[in-house]
Amino acid sequence: MATDGNEMGINTRLAHSGNNPHDYFGFVNPPIVHASTVLYPNASVMAARSQKYTYGTRGTPTTDALAHAIDALEGSAGTIIVPSGLAAVTVPLLAFLSAGDHILIVDSVYHPTRNFADTMLKRLGVEVEYYDPHVGAGIASLIKPNTKVVFTESPASNTFEVQDVPAIAKAAHETGAIVMMDNTWATPLYFRPLEHGVDISIHAATKYPAGHSDVLLGTVSANANCWKQLCETFYTMGCCAGPDDVYQVLRGLRTMGVRLDHHQKSALSIATWLEGQPGVARVLHPALPSHPDHAVWKRDFSGSSGIFSIVLKGGGQRQQHAFLDALKIFGLGYSWGGYESLAVPVFLGDRTVAKGPYDGPLIRLQIGLEDVEDLKADILRGLEVAAAA
Repeated sequence: MATDGNEMGINTRLAHSGNNPHDYFGFVNPPIVHASTVLYPNASVMAARSQKYTYGTRGTPTTDALAHAIDALEGSAGTIIVPSGLAAVTVPLLAFLSAGDHILIVDSVYHPTRNFADTMLKRLGVEVEYYDPHVGAGIASLIKPNTKVVFTESPASNTFEVQDVPAIAKAAHETGAIVMMDNTWATPLYFRPLEHGVDISIHAATKYPAGHSDVLLGTVSANANCWKQLCETFYTMGCCAGPDDVYQVLRGLRTMGVRLDHHQKSALSIATWLEGQPGVARVLHPALPSHPDHAVWKRDFSGSSGIFSIVLKGGGQRQQHAFLDALKIFGLGYSWGGYESLAVPVFLGDRTVAKGPYDGPLIRLQIGLEDVEDLKADILRGLEVAAAA
């Protein structure tokens, strides 16, 4: 089937990439292979490990199908599949950092990434430094002789600043540092990191690829220069995902294009409407013309997903919690990318650079697949209660 047809439409590629049904007697979906032991035909093959599959941790037809599908989307040399989005962050960091190295991480990064850096990486002797998401080419002044990794996330987690990724990658590569990017927000449908100078693209496949709030999975895709080192670390750590979860994400991938399109349209409709609502100071959505980074987003991205934040007009935690507690359709829960709408309070107290200022408390909204008018009514309820708090 189409594994390299970049000339085809994205939904065609999502429907057909990853595996050839005729390899499995014509069945449309690949088999779910539960494997630890793999048998060899003889001692010679066993000694040389000269067959395609050697042990369950080193790949199966199920994991290969998903990895090949992701490679087709990313344009990558190879993809590893790990048990969670956080593992998709930690494995490549451990693959490319050693004691005495220096890493630059965007200050608006996903909090568990910051926690891993501030605990595990520092304990292992890595020097951790955070940079302003708007630094762009200016990151050159922060790069040291021992800087090995620049870690980006764009748009920013919770506050949605858009980084100048090509400028950052150019500066990093001039000194030999590699660039990693958490691209979960856009997915490879709306931003292809490797085409913008990134070396390693990271996704929480828990989100839009899975799409149903019931699977934990991560993918890490590398260019040809970084693939061998990433793959060897992955094998060494034995951090492999279960076949049922891999299959669920591969199945979700088939409909990700149509789901993302719906998320995008609904989120933009609600974000635009929210800009005119009393009680809302700002809407932090990079696809809105009012967003300060809209021009960079428009230059580099081909679409937007279903998650953004709002800033309430004044107040504090009391108003923030009142808004959240008034919601009936939006659930209060972490993660996003599923079919249901979610809302969470945003905490910026761990940041060192990207703190704002903001006019009031922040709330992050995940716009699901529900009807837009119902979601607007739910948000209005929250705004009214917050204003009265």
